[in-house]
Amino acid sequence: MKIIIGLGNPGSKYTDTRHNFGFMALDYFQSAAFDFSPWQKNEKFQSLLSEGEIENEKIILAKPQTMMNLSGQAVKALADFYKIDSPNIWVLHDDIDLPLGTLRLSQNSGAAGHKGVQSIIDALGVKDFVRFRLGIKSDQQGFIATFFSRFMPAEKFVLQKFNEAEKEKVQAIIEKTQKSILFSLKKSNQGAKLN
Repeated sequence: MKIIIGLGNPGSKYTDTRHNFGFMALDYFQSAAFDFSPWQKNEKFQSLLSEGEIENEKIILAKPQTMMNLSGQAVKALADFYKIDSPNIWVLHDDIDLPLGTLRLSQNSGAAGHKGVQSIIDALGVKDFVRFRLGIKSDQQGFIATFFSRFMPAEKFVLQKFNEAEKEKVQAIIEKTQKSILFSLKKSNQGAKLN
């Protein structure tokens, strides 16, 4: 069994912002050709949940409805209820240190300033869950891009919406994430390490 979690902030004002990249990628995964149940709100887990099966393994998808900085509350509740080991918890999240269009898998690494990831580490007491890190750093040239990447505080930058010029890369990395999750599930079921 795996629990795959997308990180983001709930509410329409945060839709399509960089910090909600985890939500966006998980939404695509949930809707793309798999027989997952519709999203349903679960108050006990403070999350929207969807269930399905891939490679004969039960998969629970979760989008915590706490604010990003409290994501660990939802993840801890899910982990405790399902008695799941932390390596079987996979987290999709934005990463300001990676250029847009980059996807990296990591495990046993620190939060690097990401408060949602830090919340999960604090709640679980471990950092050996799997992370799909989706780059959000702007790779555009010009004054505005330079301002965003160098002078805007990270807390404000992550709440900016992706602009039109970036949307093609955003969609490409969302699709790449879906393929990476599927490949990783197959690899995991064969007993291989993911990274």
